[in-house]
Amino acid sequence: MNKSRLLTIILFTASTLLAGCNTMHGMGQDVESGGQKIQKESDRNR
Repeated sequence: MNKSRLLTIILFTASTLLAGCNTMHGMGQDVESGGQKIQKESDRNR
């Protein structure tokens, strides 16, 4: 395997992993926001 092909594979893998991390981070923020809204409604209806 030549160096340019290996470099291409490494860069592709790294970019895929970084995109996945950003997606999970965004999903975590959405879930957290939903949980906060549920908690506020629960506190309001006590």
